[in-house]
Amino acid sequence: MLVGSACIVLSCAVMAQEAAATVPNVHKPSSPVAEERSPAPATVDVTPVAPDEEIGRRLNSVLDATGWFTDAQVRVDKGVVFIRGQAQTEELRKWAGDLARNTQGVVAVANRIEVPQPSVWDMRPAWSGLLVLWREFIHSLPFLFFALIILALSIVAGRMATRGVTAFLVPRIEARLLRSVIARGTGVLIVLFGTYVVLRVSGLTQLALTLVGGTGLIGLALGIAFRDITENFLASVFLSMQRPFDTGDLVEVAGVTGYVQQLNVRTTILMTLEGNLVQIPNATVYKSNLRNFTSNTNRREDFIIGIGHDDLITEAQEIAHQVLAEHPAVLNDPEPSVLVDSLGLATVNLRVYFWLNGREHSWLKVRSSVIRLIKRAFQEHGISIPDEAREVIFPRGVPVTLVDRTVAPASDAEPRRQPPAAVPLEALDAVSTKAEAGLYSEAVVIEEQARRAQPLQAGENLLPVAAETSTAATAPGVDRVSP
Repeated sequence: MLVGSACIVLSCAVMAQEAAATVPNVHKPSSPVAEERSPAPATVDVTPVAPDEEIGRRLNSVLDATGWFTDAQVRVDKGVVFIRGQAQTEELRKWAGDLARNTQGVVAVANRIEVPQPSVWDMRPAWSGLLVLWREFIHSLPFLFFALIILALSIVAGRMATRGVTAFLVPRIEARLLRSVIARGTGVLIVLFGTYVVLRVSGLTQLALTLVGGTGLIGLALGIAFRDITENFLASVFLSMQRPFDTGDLVEVAGVTGYVQQLNVRTTILMTLEGNLVQIPNATVYKSNLRNFTSNTNRREDFIIGIGHDDLITEAQEIAHQVLAEHPAVLNDPEPSVLVDSLGLATVNLRVYFWLNGREHSWLKVRSSVIRLIKRAFQEHGISIPDEAREVIFPRGVPVTLVDRTVAPASDAEPRRQPPAAVPLEALDAVSTKAEAGLYSEAVVIEEQARRAQPLQAGENLLPVAAETSTAATAPGVDRVSP
C-alpha cells in the first residue's frame, strides 16, 4: 500500500513538470535602455494579451485625465511602452512609469518624461510653501490656545507650589538658601511637566523626551562651564545648612580675621579688625580651616616672661599666680597656671596661662594688663628680669682710652635732664591704665565701622541678622567677641 502511494505521488510530480513545460511564456530580461529601464526583469508574453494600439489609447486617456502632465504622448511597439512629455515633479514622472509598467500586456517601459527645472525667479514654490504654512497655522490655532492655557496653569501652579513649599519648610529648615532652592526647584519641575504635556499632546513625543533629557544635559554643561560659580553656590548652600558661624561672629578663615557681616550666594563678607571689608569666596570658606572665636565665650591667652637664675622659681610662680587670681578679668574657672617653659642662657622662662570671657573683655587689653601687673609685682618682690647674655668678640683687642675725670665748670656743663614726674602708685597698680583704654570689648567699635562702610544688600544675606547693639555701649558686658 505504501509503495502504491509513492508511485501515485511520483506520477503527479511528473505530470506537473510536463504541464509547466507546455506553458507558452518565456522569461527574458528587460531591454537595456539607459536609466529609464525597469529595475526588475519583465515578463514577455509570446502571445500578446492586448494589442499595442489598445494599450496606447488606454495609457493616453489616463495621463490626460489626471491633468498632471503636459504634451503626454504614449507609443507602444510590441509591448514596449514609450512615454514622452513633461511632468511637474519627479514623483509624477515615476508615477507615470509605474502606471505603464502595471498595465496588462506591457513587457517594458521607456519613461522619457522630462521634469523641467524651475526658473530662479519662479515664486510659485515659495507661495505654495507660504500657503501651506498658513493652513497649518490656522489648523493649529485651537491647539495653540490649549497650549497657552496649559502653560499658564502650570506657571500658576508652579508659583503656588513654590510658596507652599517655602511655607512648609520655614519651621523645618533654617537655611534660607536651601529653602529657596527646594521651593524654586519644585516650581520649575511643575512648569517643565506642563511643557512636557503640551509636547506630548501635540504629537512631539521625541521632542518632549529630548526636552526632559536636555534639561539635565544643559545643567551639566552649565555646571562645567561655570564651575567656580557653581562651586561657590553649592558651598553657600552647605554653609547655610551647617551654619558654622552667624552674623556678628568673630572668625578666622583663609588667614583673615574679622566679624561676619554677610553670607550671600557667592561670598562671605568679613569686617576685619583694621576696619576693612573683605570678601572671601564661599568655596574657600568651606574648604579652609575655620576658627570661630564666638562659639565659646571663654578664651585662653598666654605669654612668656623670664626671671634670673638666682631667683626662686616657686616664688616667682606664686607671685604671678597671685596677680592672676586678683585680676578681675581673669577667670578662676578654668584655673590660671604659671609653668616653667624653658631654660635660657640668662633667664628661666615662665609661661603664664589664663582664661578670660571673650564676650566681655578684649584679650589684647587683658593680656597687656596682666603682663604689666606681673612685671610690677616682680619688681616689688625683687625678682629680676635679666636680658639674654650676649658675647661680643673684638678680633683686634679692646682699645683703652684715658678720660679726664675733672669736673667741668658749672657754666660749661650741659643741663641735666629733669626726671619725669612721679606716677601715683595707684596708677601703677591699676588693673587698666589710661593707655590701655579699659578692658571692654571693642566689638561695638568694629560694628560701627561696618555701618559706616559701603552698605551691603541685606536681601542677599543668608544668615540671620542679630539684634542691633547700642553704639554707645562701651562698658563690659557687650555680647560680642572682642578683637
